[in-house]
Amino acid sequence: MTKRDLVSILDIREDFDEVISLALRLKRSRYQTEPSVQGRAMGMIFEKSSTRTRVSLETAMYQLGGNAIYLNPSDMQMGRGETVEDTSRVLSGMLDIITYRAYSHENVLKLARNSSVPVINALDDVEHPLQMIADFMTIAEKKNSFHGKKFAYVGDGNNMVNSLVLTCAMIGMDICIGTPKNHQPNTQFIENAKTIAKETGSHVTLTNNPEEAVDSADIIYTDVWVSMGEEKQREEKEKSLRPFQVNTELVSGAKKDYIFMHCLPAHRGLEVTDEVADSINSVIFQEAENRLHSAKAAIVYLLNH
Repeated sequence: MTKRDLVSILDIREDFDEVISLALRLKRSRYQTEPSVQGRAMGMIFEKSSTRTRVSLETAMYQLGGNAIYLNPSDMQMGRGETVEDTSRVLSGMLDIITYRAYSHENVLKLARNSSVPVINALDDVEHPLQMIADFMTIAEKKNSFHGKKFAYVGDGNNMVNSLVLTCAMIGMDICIGTPKNHQPNTQFIENAKTIAKETGSHVTLTNNPEEAVDSADIIYTDVWVSMGEEKQREEKEKSLRPFQVNTELVSGAKKDYIFMHCLPAHRGLEVTDEVADSINSVIFQEAENRLHSAKAAIVYLLNH
């Protein structure tokens, strides 16, 4: 059986509904172990700091009956010059699954190409597929169906947008992305998503007007304006993105039963105000909890395919 990876959300395009259903089932049986995971070991390479991703993955393996080993690159030979390729070959001879939170998408690809066991992208500078499972699991819980819904993203055209636009396109959900002209999404991902959207009957729209983005939206999503590694751009980005803050005035253009989403951590007072983050429309903490169940789903899915 050829091993499967989750480097991009497109890696599970054909089975996305199955993975969402699996996540929902595992949430209902939270403390039930899975035979396919019992006695298995997962290595977790983290180059970036983490709260939700690390805790969710470690807890997922524990509750499923396996074991997780946290690997800080500064404590590994990879941090002393060993190549990603050699590290991958060594670890995959000892572990059953590897997760990698990396600064470079290329390094995640190298790890996956050289590993004989499944590799999960736990966030890099290009995509965040694990977050997509949690996000769309949450949408399924709150909205029951993906079809006929409008997804609005407002803010920086970052790696989260790359994954979100691909996911919306592949499940047939319309998405409107509102960003400043100088912080628009990656063109390659937008064009890829538009090609997929033609097959699924959905629409991908870009705008520089945040009000247009959220008009009649069912879901409003935002993310931090300054990602890890972009600290030098803080002043410029905060100035450019200020008109794209998700606040009470902006969300008034959405449907009354819209849901507000954020992958967290949130910088309150910047990309979102307290009034929206703590409103009855906000599902950010349900979304965060679902990181646990989505991690379980990814692990079980990959170890069984």
